[in-house]
Amino acid sequence: MAKPIILTGDRPTGKLHLGHYVGSLKNRVLLQNEDKYKMFVFLADQQALTDHAKESEIIKESIGNVALDYLSVGLDPAKSTIFIQSQIPELAELTMYYLNLVSLARLERNPTVKTEIAQKGFGESIPTGFLVYPISQAADITAFKANYVPVGNDQKPMIEQTREIVRSFNHTYNCDILVEPEGIYPENEAAGRLPGLDGNAKMSKSLGNGIFLSDDEDTVRKKVMSMYTDPNHIRVEDPGQIEGNMVFHYLDIFGREEDAVTIAEMKEHYQRGGLGDVKTKRYLLEILERELTPIRERRLEYAKDMGEVFRMLENGSQAAREVAGQTLVEVKEAMGIKYF
Repeated sequence: MAKPIILTGDRPTGKLHLGHYVGSLKNRVLLQNEDKYKMFVFLADQQALTDHAKESEIIKESIGNVALDYLSVGLDPAKSTIFIQSQIPELAELTMYYLNLVSLARLERNPTVKTEIAQKGFGESIPTGFLVYPISQAADITAFKANYVPVGNDQKPMIEQTREIVRSFNHTYNCDILVEPEGIYPENEAAGRLPGLDGNAKMSKSLGNGIFLSDDEDTVRKKVMSMYTDPNHIRVEDPGQIEGNMVFHYLDIFGREEDAVTIAEMKEHYQRGGLGDVKTKRYLLEILERELTPIRERRLEYAKDMGEVFRMLENGSQAAREVAGQTLVEVKEAMGIKYF
């Protein structure tokens, strides 16, 4: 019996950060290592161009960095097919066919797209490619007939958009070629949309409020020590709030079972007064370094041979194109446009 298929990926617009790690990367590695699935993981450079078309050098540079981040967290090219979106032209052709099945009004209602448009401040100058990128995502997912897509909770509307396109295509062309995917979301709800160090709703490369997987120990320390806490907790003896306090929010996310008692005691102490922010941040730093140190060490090792990293991406892209090509043939046959 064939293994269920998983597809997931990231936009290469910079190095990946802790939000990516807890929102999806960590879960991908766990799923990969269960050996129950066939995994496709891709670098969505075409999607990145939808709002970086005039900054393509950023994307080119980021391809290598994101690949290093993938390898450093434990994604294994022997277990997962890792590829670059733009190297699979079949995906763009599928997108063109799906565009005819989705209305402009439906795209404009997509809550994830609406939020991102507001964050990026496009105003009336929204790039068309950005508005329609959920359709491109549907092409990515359906090209590999993915059963499951591990994503952050904020991507639920995108999965539903893909499911609608699948149903529309199969109904329109009286077939069952495309597969309706299901999202796989973080078990830790708090980790699904990791806030930034400044308390902003989301950790973001563009907002500069994140800790990157490639940050060295000194950089991580400086960022943690600058984290947003309780602005009214001015003196150590003052009672402090843990709600909205990023240090305690991160402790809840990154703390392990063996840390639970210490974290609970620190929360109680902070709320009654007598516990300073510096001490809580130092403890969080210990927790984060426990997670980041092995990732950082693996990244440095892989970075010694970038030629090998790109050979991995080339091999993965060739393998992925064969799969997407077969799906495209089936799609064109169902539509009646495979003439030769």
